[in-house]
Amino acid sequence: MADVALAILAHPDDAEFLCAGTLIRLMREHGWEVHIASMTPGDCGSAELGAEEISRTRRHEGARAAARIGATYHCLEERDLRIFYNEAALEKVTRLIRRVRPRIVFTHRPQDYLLDHEMTSVVVRAACFAAPVPNFLADRQLGPPLERIPHLYYCDAVEGKDLFGRRVEVGFYIDISAVLEDKAAMLMEHASQRDWLLRHHGMDHYVESMRHFCRERGREAGVAAAEAFQQHLGHSYPQDNLLGQLLGALSACASCS
Repeated sequence: MADVALAILAHPDDAEFLCAGTLIRLMREHGWEVHIASMTPGDCGSAELGAEEISRTRRHEGARAAARIGATYHCLEERDLRIFYNEAALEKVTRLIRRVRPRIVFTHRPQDYLLDHEMTSVVVRAACFAAPVPNFLADRQLGPPLERIPHLYYCDAVEGKDLFGRRVEVGFYIDISAVLEDKAAMLMEHASQRDWLLRHHGMDHYVESMRHFCRERGREAGVAAAEAFQQHLGHSYPQDNLLGQLLGALSACASCS
């Protein structure tokens, strides 16, 4: 049975921005099975379409983007701007983790520009801890508990800065130079977001913006393009850097800054 990596992020296209290159390398170089989940279907991601219509569109975009690399897409059906750490959300994420049984889980950093990202981070962190606990919601048939807590990694913050505009701490980098264009092809599947990002964020050419940011992270690491991560190393979580061992963790290149 293949090892499994699971990315659980707030919205469709978050994984393509933040960790898709790493997911591609895990699949291609080590034969891992990959699952990409969004907490919401992106129901607020349009100024023209209603919530149900844009949700249908974005679910399809998420599924097509995942299919490009042979991954599986899941939507946990929370709603934009209403992701909270509560029992219902925690149950959904724990159920998914028990079903796909990942060794590695990716989610948002605890601090980011958007509360949806921060709340997703909290819920996923709690679900990773809950997934091996037999008595957690035992009456709801969440599936067999995991044998242990999976390795948990926080993706980069959007634009690499926290809510005060300060540079976030980077734990390590993963070289994605060889798969940057595959990552871009996944992001291009989210065509509905170009107009939305232009209108709401003042951000055009969102694919090129992703490339630019990955190249900047690459410059910091001394390679052409990179993604940045930080591992959750709190008590009882795995302490070995499995992701770094598999793909070659890079530290900041002092001569490149």
